Amino acid sequence: MGGQMAPSATTELAADSKDMSKFAFELLATSGRARRGRLTTPHSIVETPVFMPVGTQGTMKGILPEQLITMDCRILLCNTYHLGHRPGHEIVREAGGIHKMMNWPRSILTDSGGFQMVSLSKLMTLDEDGVRFESPHTKEITNLPPEECIRVQENLGADIMMQLDHVVHTLTTGNIVEEAMERSIRWLDRCEEAHSKPEQTIFPILQGGLNLELRKKCAEEMAKRAKVGIAIGGLSGGEDKSSFWRVVAACCDWLPPHLPRYVMGVGFAVDLVVCSLLGADMFDCVFPTRTARFGTALVRRGGQLHLKQAKFANDFGPIDDRCECHSCKTYTRAYIYSNIAKETVACHIVSVHNLHHQLQLMKDVRQSIVDGKEEIFLNEFLHEYYEGGAVPGWVHDAAAHMGYTIKQERGEMEERKHKAKHEDVVESKREKKEEVTV
Repeated sequence: MGGQMAPSATTELAADSKDMSKFAFELLATSGRARRGRLTTPHSIVETPVFMPVGTQGTMKGILPEQLITMDCRILLCNTYHLGHRPGHEIVREAGGIHKMMNWPRSILTDSGGFQMVSLSKLMTLDEDGVRFESPHTKEITNLPPEECIRVQENLGADIMMQLDHVVHTLTTGNIVEEAMERSIRWLDRCEEAHSKPEQTIFPILQGGLNLELRKKCAEEMAKRAKVGIAIGGLSGGEDKSSFWRVVAACCDWLPPHLPRYVMGVGFAVDLVVCSLLGADMFDCVFPTRTARFGTALVRRGGQLHLKQAKFANDFGPIDDRCECHSCKTYTRAYIYSNIAKETVACHIVSVHNLHHQLQLMKDVRQSIVDGKEEIFLNEFLHEYYEGGAVPGWVHDAAAHMGYTIKQERGEMEERKHKAKHEDVVESKREKKEEVTV
């Protein structure tokens, strides 16, 4: 199963009445279901599969844009709802757009605010016209119909804007799941009608919960309308991993190859690797920087280091002795331990490492696809991540679906799996809490 050059050296984006000449997606190589691509936007060339760090309000806490450029980060995500409140999209527009305001010369993707329908569900009402939020800070009501969602994002100036979609919690069942999916299609049409700036593009978002029939119907409709790329939404919200990977795999199978596929809210290393090999191209999550603020470093061997633990008090080694980031070249575990609960600089040091770790992981995934050695890479990665122990059953199942064999034993109920599920829930709760309090 060697890496193959994509059938077409360059795939130009579908033409329509708006000028999309500043956007292009090129498939450079494929191997199995995995794709190595290149997405061109007005501000940068983005190598895919790619992880996009999240700077919710135009900043990654404690991280300078110059540091992200040093890591060769090409694209990041900002949040429309929060920027719309603080400092306000009109102020951002007057400042010259979010790129100029935050001194970031490369690509930006802005979320539509749809996720806040879940994270701020107690402060939200919704009907066909749009969604209304009560500000957790001022109690002011914000009306967000699809047209306003696009107007706000155009004022922000992001390269990639997300449509306003009707988001329901991933474990929701019943008629509302289909209603939300169909409404998301109608809202996309309204977003496109309101779209006026050719230097910006809109990604549709697939909905349908864990129902594959609804997902397929949505994929067919959204693909007809997509011009540059498309997103798979409504996941990473507490569903079991077996359902998660099956939805991602099915959506990737149904979507046309000329569209980069963005799986929203994915940031755990195992998820990034598996979804990339299933054929997904873009990911985002607050996880690397958020977990850094709790003193946790991301590493290949064992997955995580909890640097608040007393065993690191006299450990004068780097976070990861194989990492080339500035933090690992400069600071020790002991120094971080001594400051992590007292000084914000420790959180900054770990954040730099975690972001570098995620970006390097994706670089290694891309290289494995080009070399046609993604199955070898997957086994080496899992051996390190689970330290030679059992690998969760869902990973074995996803690998088998792709035609790969995992050499380590299959684990169904091992402690690590329970821990991973717990961390999913904890991070989800933390995110909801922070969205309200930020």
